[in-house]
Amino acid sequence: MKVYKTLFAGIDFWLVSSALLLSLFGLVTMYTFDGSNSYFNRQILWILVGIVALFLALIPDYRFLRNGYTTFFIYLGIVFLLVLVMFVGETVKGAQSRFDLVFFSLQPAEWAKLVLIAVLAKYFSKRHEHIGNFRHIFVSGMYALIVFGLVFLQPDFGSAIILFSIWFGMTLVAGIRLRHLLVVFLLGAVAFMGLWNFGFQDYQKARIMTFLHPLADIQGTGYNAYQSIIAVGSGQVFGKGIGYGTQSKLQFLPEYETDFIFAAYAEEWGLFGALLLFVLFGVILWRLLHHALRGATNFERLFAVGVAVLFISHFTVHIGMNIGLLPVTGTTIPFLSYGGSHIMTEFLAIGMVIAMARYTKTHYQARTLMEQ
Repeated sequence: MKVYKTLFAGIDFWLVSSALLLSLFGLVTMYTFDGSNSYFNRQILWILVGIVALFLALIPDYRFLRNGYTTFFIYLGIVFLLVLVMFVGETVKGAQSRFDLVFFSLQPAEWAKLVLIAVLAKYFSKRHEHIGNFRHIFVSGMYALIVFGLVFLQPDFGSAIILFSIWFGMTLVAGIRLRHLLVVFLLGAVAFMGLWNFGFQDYQKARIMTFLHPLADIQGTGYNAYQSIIAVGSGQVFGKGIGYGTQSKLQFLPEYETDFIFAAYAEEWGLFGALLLFVLFGVILWRLLHHALRGATNFERLFAVGVAVLFISHFTVHIGMNIGLLPVTGTTIPFLSYGGSHIMTEFLAIGMVIAMARYTKTHYQARTLMEQ
């Protein structure tokens, strides 16, 4: 009983319940009445594993991440895995991005996002007063660039965009100067030109051109985006009903369990369901920013902000490509999309934020007692 009370003490039920509801909505969207529910059945297992990961994440005292070299060694470990996956990884849909471990697959890029958040939180928290120095922008950028480049080479353009967004968002919060921001944009423009000429695969260029001219090739590169827009629009106000999405269940909309699950969800739940989805994500961001504002040190604050940026980036990119506002990049939406690696990472992330908030509460209680 004591262990039970300790485990649940200080847990953020608003944050956890919102994540669980989103996972439930994803499950319902994957369900079909014809009995072909392999994704549905496996996702139940992944959600349970994610919940276990969340509660395990509540146990450690994460002060060890902001002291010593542990975080740096973890970063080196994830870099090693990203290099290794390019040699012995499983190739799925043209991307060599995961390890086939017989019973399940492990995608290091998902874990790299959380590791990058921890590395940047530690780096910026130690140099908060001198963050205006461009050297710190450069060094932090190198941490991000290494994992960005390795993920991009898989090639996993969607995850690479999220990694860049994490670095950029955390750098803004840490306190970047305007002239440094302009330099970053100029370097980004130069990098994009270089990638267009020497880095992007033909299908990635085609996706970007389809985004600029969405109706130019409906039967080819623009097919997925076009079907996604149709699915979202056909949901109208209250949707077609759970399990009755014709675009998704009749396979007009490909990858509706992962890359286009928002479109499948909007088709069945309509505008009302989409607004409910936005509200739940709003609650998650509110709670993360709440913990960020109350962090015991800059590390805890920046870590919570980094997790918020992670979710915002995934949410924005996924919905943007589902409604035709962004190119199709194969990006999941947190808690809804099918997949084990990202579900575990997301539940682990909110568990770590809650655990850090527990320490913050204990820290302030101890300080109050000392002042009395």
